[in-house]
Amino acid sequence: MEKLFGKDLAVKAYKARLLAVDAVHRAASGHPGGSLSCADALAVLYFNEMNVDPANPQWADRDRFVLSKGHCAPALYAVLAMQGFFPVEDLQLLRSIKAHLSGHPDMRNVPGVDMSTGSLGQGLSAAVGMALSAKITGKLWRTYAICGDGEMAEGQIWEAMMSAAKWNLDNLCAFIDVNGLQIDGTTKDVMPTEPLDKKIEAFNWHVIKIDGHDYTQILSALAEARKTKGKPTAILMRTVKGKGVSFMEDQAGWHGKAPNDEEFAIAKAELEAKIKELEGK
Repeated sequence: MEKLFGKDLAVKAYKARLLAVDAVHRAASGHPGGSLSCADALAVLYFNEMNVDPANPQWADRDRFVLSKGHCAPALYAVLAMQGFFPVEDLQLLRSIKAHLSGHPDMRNVPGVDMSTGSLGQGLSAAVGMALSAKITGKLWRTYAICGDGEMAEGQIWEAMMSAAKWNLDNLCAFIDVNGLQIDGTTKDVMPTEPLDKKIEAFNWHVIKIDGHDYTQILSALAEARKTKGKPTAILMRTVKGKGVSFMEDQAGWHGKAPNDEEFAIAKAELEAKIKELEGK
């Protein structure tokens, strides 16, 4: 797989944002806010970091990925489609009974999805199991996950973190998408979990704090995670919910709401303009 960097990664991320918003608009339901905030991390994982083969989604030695905040499937599906796991045109049938792209990741029916998720808190446990399996069997592939900051209020997250530390899973890297918002409002008002860095460090994880929209910082953090031995790594990425669409940015109301025709037209124009800017057109 050819690795992309800099503007090439940004183009992929913004195209994923456009495809995700388009899919949610067509479905008239879905979760655009968190999909847009994690698009940069997904672009880096699938177009630079992870060792995967779209022609062989079940390749035994592939790196694994778990979208623990499964409601953000529109972004994951968009990146998988652009990477060639299935036709981009399939995204037009998101959440349709006529297609295989359900509202949350489905490992049975969507090529490239390593774990079905949606019930918050459970995805990280699955990622721990995958990483432990590689350790036990002596495999060199790595496991990655993305969790939401609202999801960090789930008790199972911390049970998974304890297990990962106990088994010294240095082949596990979890991104925490710290956009500060969840469906009911700000995370600090719904259920305060800060300081996340100190809490996760207390669970014997290596913690890295970055700007989740800065590709240099994302790539540097992943390189540091690969070099870290004896413990798993958590990358706390500060992001903007709804990133890339002006009226969605930092608005909790866009956690799980589809844009109407007028709103989609604005979002489409803004995202297309950004893509053209990045491509130098």
